[in-house]
This record gives sequence, C-alpha cells and structure tokens, in this order.
Amino acid sequence: MTVRYVRGRIFTADPENPWATTLVVGKDGRLAHVGDGDSPPQPGDEVVDLAGAVVLPGIIDAHTHLIYLGRSLTEVALVDARDLADIQSRVRAAGQKNPNAARICGNGWLYTALGGRAPIRELLDEVLPDRPVYLSANDQHSAWLNTAALAELGIDDETPDPVDGTIERDQSGHATGLLIEGAMQTLMRRSLETSMTEADHEAAMAAALDAYTAAGVTGVVDMGLDETSLSALERLLAKDALPIRVSGHWLVHRTGDERADLAQVDIARQHALRIDHPRLRVLGIKVKTDGVIDSCTAAMKAPFADGRHPAPIWDRASLTPVIEAAHRADLQIAIHAIGDEASDVALDVLEGLEQAGGGAGACRRDRLEHLETVTPENVERIARLGVIASIQPVHSDPAIQENWRERLGDERVSRGYPWAELVSAGATITLGSDAPTAPYQPLPNLYIAATRRSAMNPGLEANLAENSFPLEAAIAHATADAAYSCWSESVTGRLAPGMSADFIVLDADPFRDGPIALRDATVECTVVEGVRLAMKCPS
Repeated sequence: MTVRYVRGRIFTADPENPWATTLVVGKDGRLAHVGDGDSPPQPGDEVVDLAGAVVLPGIIDAHTHLIYLGRSLTEVALVDARDLADIQSRVRAAGQKNPNAARICGNGWLYTALGGRAPIRELLDEVLPDRPVYLSANDQHSAWLNTAALAELGIDDETPDPVDGTIERDQSGHATGLLIEGAMQTLMRRSLETSMTEADHEAAMAAALDAYTAAGVTGVVDMGLDETSLSALERLLAKDALPIRVSGHWLVHRTGDERADLAQVDIARQHALRIDHPRLRVLGIKVKTDGVIDSCTAAMKAPFADGRHPAPIWDRASLTPVIEAAHRADLQIAIHAIGDEASDVALDVLEGLEQAGGGAGACRRDRLEHLETVTPENVERIARLGVIASIQPVHSDPAIQENWRERLGDERVSRGYPWAELVSAGATITLGSDAPTAPYQPLPNLYIAATRRSAMNPGLEANLAENSFPLEAAIAHATADAAYSCWSESVTGRLAPGMSADFIVLDADPFRDGPIALRDATVECTVVEGVRLAMKCPS
C-alpha cells in the first residue's frame, strides 16, 4: 500500500531539495516522491496528515556499543550521583532490592563525584561487602570494584597487567579496586560474559535496539563487535527482530603478539565476507590507540596536569601491520584517538599507507573516533587524507567537563573538541553518542552539537560556543554524513526519491523555536523502510 505523508515541515538533508511538505512511500518501502505536492491519492492509498509536524531523516548513531548499552539500561545509574555518599546509597539500595542477585553492576559514575577521593574497593565494601560490585565509569574506560569482585575475577597481588591496561595498585602493591583500559575489558567484561547466557546477551541487544527505535534512531554503527555481540545480532536477525540497520566494526585488542593481532583482523574479514544483509553488516575493524582524558590514559604530547604522561596503547610499529592487513582485506578502519598524540600516531600510519601506495584514507573512508584534543596540523591532515572525523557531542556537555579540564589544566582546554576547525579544514564529520559512555538519545545530542550547552544542566555556560554547528549542519552530520560514514549514503540518510523511507516525526520544531526545542523534544514516530515502528505515529 502506498502511504502519503502530507502537510509536514520536512527537512530532507538533501542539498538539492532541503525542504518539502509531502512524502510518498511506495509499497517497496522506498520514497516515491519528496516535494511540495504530488498526484491525487489513488484508491487504497493511506493518507497521513502530519499537521505541520517536523520530519527529519532517521538518525544514524555513528558510534555506539549496543550490547553494553542494553546491559546498562538495567544497571544502577550513577551519572547524576552527586557525591560519594550518593553513589554508596544507590549501591546499597540495589543490593537490598535484589537480595538474590549474584552481583551488583552499575555504570556512569564521574570522578568529580568522589570529591578528590580515589575509587578504592574499601569504599564499596562499606556498603556491600558480601557480594561482588562492578561499577563502570562514565567513560567506560575504567571500572571500580569491591573486594568481592576482585576475588571473583581472581585478581590478586600477583596478577599481571594486560598489555593494554592496568590493575591499579597501592604503594604496597595491593589491587585498589580500579581497573583501567584493557584490564576492564579483558579481565572484567570477558569474565562477566561467561556467567551470562545467550538469552541474556540477546535480551541486552534487543533492549538497546528498542531504546534506539523509540528515540528516533534508524541505524547505528557498533564500534565494539565481538563474538558475543555479533552472535546476538545474528540471532535477532534470524528471528526478524532487528528493527534498524546495524553496521559494525570488529574490536581488535593489542596482545603484544603481532600474529595474534593480525588473526583478529582476519576474523573481521571472515565475518565481513560471510554476513550480507541490508540490516546487518561488518564493515571493518576498530582499534583503540589510547584511553581517555578523565582517567589520564589518553596519549598526549605533553603531560597531564599531575605529571602523568602515558604512552599510546598502540605505537606506530605495532599499529602499522594491523592497518595494512585491514586495508588489504578491504576493511574500513576506525581508530579511537582522544589525545593529540594518539591522532598523530593514527594519521602517521594512515598517511604512511597512502605514501606506500596503499591508497588514501578516503578509499576506505577510514575514521578517527572522538578527537577531543587534536593539533591544528592534524586537523588539516584529517581533511587532506579524507579521514572521517567521528565525534560525539555528548562528550562535550559542560556538566561533565570539570574533571576533563582539571586533568589537562592548561591552554589545551581552550581547544577542546575543535569542531569548527574541522569544518573550516573541509573534513567530513559524523556524529554519534558512544553510548553507554553518554546518553544514547539523539535529540539532546543534537542540541549539544548546535549549542555546546548542557543537556544535563541547562544553567551551565556553553563549552566554547564558537565550536558549535549550525542546526541544519548538525542534523546533516547525524543523518546524511553518518550514512556516508558507513557506506549507506545510496540507501538512507537523506529523504529523496528512491531512498529508503527512514524518517522520524518530532513533537517540537527546532527550526522555528531554536535548538533548545531539541533538549526536551520527543519522537512521535519512527519509520524504517516505510514501516511505522513507534506507538505515537500519526494515522
């Protein structure tokens, strides 16, 4: 049945035809007409009166972690915890509410909430000593455990650090309860996954997808695929229960053994060749060149304010063969690079590949993720090499910047998240959330992108407002450019004839009322391939 959506304020993200009032969706789920009018309805056609509502292309979250998002939705939420007492109170309450739970998991705590205290196991032992407690930090690059959790993982004074992470220890050599980077990933997350069933993994994945659908997201790029998450996605696909488009990058961990590193690239290659479905694809690999600023694990050219100066997780020598192998396998490269030294390493390797005849970054649309600090020279290099700048506006929310700024403590703060420089250089920019390190909802994310103000605490001053995007540009980065970043620009991301009918209907008008309307707006309707998925869709 043909469906005609009429009397809308439709932003298409199509430069040739940016605005329309009418969408006609054909029986094949594609757009048959986008414009200001069309031929009269035919018998059997459905007509949907938008009554002036704003329509946008479906949002594509260009950087997320689906299974961890799904799990986080059932964990103790700590991002808005005011202080240590508040964190402890929430953990205690979760333990009392779930007396039979084998362990208590939480996520989102901020270093600033601790008031200068270190996240040590004794602080959690005070409120829940008899069961393991696992609290992932807001940045998802460190985790705070109690004594029982360390024991459950088998971590003691003799446990060696993984090559890409750290078990934090006190002056006596005892584990403090803080796991950083690879120690969190390899020692904690992998261990916890063994206690979960396939049904658990599938339920977490489904919860994330349902949350995204309700929020107006019609496609995502998962930046941390592994066997667990990919298997869950494939099971959902087999059940026709994958409501949105999922593209993924296989996470490659540095092992210290080049052969083992390259074996992970080959696994990604095999999955990319094996899976061929419009709703599920494996595009490439993801490597984390450094950590994050909040825990002083980002690779910086100059030391942090407290003197710490960690090396990159991947140096140039170890990263080069992995990138070369991925390019030979025709895989897209996504490189986590938050610190200015990390982006230097990543770009050196990509530029070296180009100079050696391996093709420019644009050939595979290689990406740098986050780019919270980057030198002016490397801003220009990103644009010249055709590398996509993948950024997450929610990370710049002023409400979570206090610790970030204190860690740097110098003029680097004044160039934090330099989006305007990337625009001026001509870089291709795509937006995501990096959920669950930050809220997954795209409309507040777009509000931050267009204002650099806080979606969590509206009273705060903007974070370097000159680096915000114009509203229409922000939306295009989250739709058309996000589709380009995952090789989907011929299918989705714009509202134009022949494109998939992926769009959303809002209950607010940010073009009339300004970006602030996005902060509290809700999605009335989410449409994917012409199918209305949300409950409030007009009819």
